[in-house]
Amino acid sequence: MLRAILFDFNGVIADDETAHVECFCRALHEFGLALSKAEYYGTYLGMDERTCTGLLLTARDGTSDATLVRRIQERKAELFRSHPGSQRPELFPGVIEFVQAARPWCRMAIASGGRREQIDRALRGTAIEQAVELIVSADDCPVGKPDPAVYLLTLKRLNEVGLPLLRADECLVIEDSKAGIRAARAAGMRVLALATTYPVEELGEADRVISSLAGVDPEALLRGVH
Repeated sequence: MLRAILFDFNGVIADDETAHVECFCRALHEFGLALSKAEYYGTYLGMDERTCTGLLLTARDGTSDATLVRRIQERKAELFRSHPGSQRPELFPGVIEFVQAARPWCRMAIASGGRREQIDRALRGTAIEQAVELIVSADDCPVGKPDPAVYLLTLKRLNEVGLPLLRADECLVIEDSKAGIRAARAAGMRVLALATTYPVEELGEADRVISSLAGVDPEALLRGVH
């Protein structure tokens, strides 16, 4: 039986992807980089902003300047703080109930390419804030998805704070992006994909695909993902 659930955040818990994309594209534009929403969703969704920005700079300049990457990230974060969709983003239907029901059956953590301040703001005062053992964000992990680093770091930290020790194949990752699915599989973990961002037919690399966590029994899910 699977013994831990690792949640991606944007597109899995918080329905705030649109606000992130708008602010990111605007920040890039201010620094002379062009990225359309179609290109973002088609190629870069699931990558953290640092990785995406680095790839865009390399394509334009032949190299990625770390200082410029940081300036773009900071500008995007500034834009996001003032965006109406960031003040109290909607959580996906059923996610709070799912987390509450899962709490007796498994350990839980968030492993996200988003920034910690944004995750904390969205979860403040919710049952999810109390239920997850830890949050690993882009602030903790220098390498973004589809690299498995964030999931391996989350597993390492879970094993530092609780027993019995978890193996990678005892962890279920819940993701919405192709990059995230690939990261989880590279970490040796099972993957449940939510079709909140991509259509079902584009998420076939996951072990299982569903449309929503609403009404899902976590005990049955932990026993039944193959």
